[in-house]
Amino acid sequence: MSLTPNRRMVGVVLLVPVVVTLALWAFAWPAARTAPRDLPIGIAGSAPAADRLQQRFEERDGAFEIHRYASEAAARNAIEDRTVYGAVVVSEKGPALLTASAAGPVVAQLLHEAVSAGAPAGSAVPVTDVVPAPAADPRGAVLGSSIMPLAIAGVAAGAAVTMLRLRGARAGVALLGVSVAVGLLATAVTDSWLGVLTGDWWSEAGSIALTVLAIGAPVAGLAALIGAPGIGLGALLMVLLGNPFSGVTSAPELLPRPIGTIGQLLPPGASGSLLRSVSFFDGAAAGGAALTLGVWAVLGLAAVLIGGRRRVAAPDTAPAAGVREPALTG
Repeated sequence: MSLTPNRRMVGVVLLVPVVVTLALWAFAWPAARTAPRDLPIGIAGSAPAADRLQQRFEERDGAFEIHRYASEAAARNAIEDRTVYGAVVVSEKGPALLTASAAGPVVAQLLHEAVSAGAPAGSAVPVTDVVPAPAADPRGAVLGSSIMPLAIAGVAAGAAVTMLRLRGARAGVALLGVSVAVGLLATAVTDSWLGVLTGDWWSEAGSIALTVLAIGAPVAGLAALIGAPGIGLGALLMVLLGNPFSGVTSAPELLPRPIGTIGQLLPPGASGSLLRSVSFFDGAAAGGAALTLGVWAVLGLAAVLIGGRRRVAAPDTAPAAGVREPALTG
C-alpha cells in the first residue's frame, strides 16, 4: 500500500471520533448545566414587601437580574417589550406572577417554581400569561426544533453553490434565491399550516430568509476563500456549535457562561431570538438579532465575491504551460 492511503486512513480514524466528541460536548454540556444566570425578571409593588422579595431573589447568587417597576402595568409593558421574562407583583393579597410563555416556556415554569417556593405553605400563587405561547405549540417544541433545519438549509445552500462552481455574482444571486424560497415555504408551513408562528407573515418570512442567507453565505464564502474544507468549517460553526449554543429551546440566560452570549452572536441563536420577537412580540427587541444576521450575511457575500475574483484572476495571470519566449524559439 502507498503511504498516502495509509495517512488518509489514520486521518479518518482520528478525525471522526474528535468530531463526535465535539458534538457530544456541544449538545450535552449546555443541557446538563441549565440554570438561571442573570435572568432578567421584574418586581412591582409596595416598597417594603418588594424589597424583601428582591432580597430573596438576590440570595441566589447571580441567578436573577432584578428590574423594579412602580406598577403592574409597567411590569406588563416590560414583558411585552422583552426587557424581562416575567415579573412578580406584590400586593396586600400576596405575590402574583406575570409570565410570557412565548418568550420561553422553560423560563415561565422556572419562575413559577421559584415564586411558589417562597410563598406561604398551602397558598397558590396566581399566574397570568401576558404573552402566551400559541395553542398549537404551547411548549415551544416546534420553534425550538425549527432552527436545526434552517441551519442545515443554509449549509446545504453554501455547499451546493460551491460544488456547482458558481462564483462571484452568480453565487450571490443563487444564495439570495434559495434564502427567499426557503423563507416563503417555511413560513407557509409554520404559520399558514401549523399555526406555530402567529406574527406578521412577511416579517416571519423575511426573518427565515435572512437566517438561511446568514448561514449559507459564510459557508460559501469560506469555501471560496480556502476551498472545500470551508464547507466543513462552516458546518461545524453553524450546526455543531451554533445550534446547541442558540438557547432557543430554553433561553440564552439558562446556558453556561459564556455559551449563551456566544450563541446569540451566531446565526442560529440570533435567528431564534428574531423569530420570537416578530412572531409573538410585534417585533420588540428584534433589532439586535436582525443586525447580527445581517452582518453575517454581508460578510459571507463579501467573501463569496472576493473569493470568486481571486479564482477568476488566477488563470489569467498564470503563464501558459509549454509556451516559450519568442527570443528563445528556434
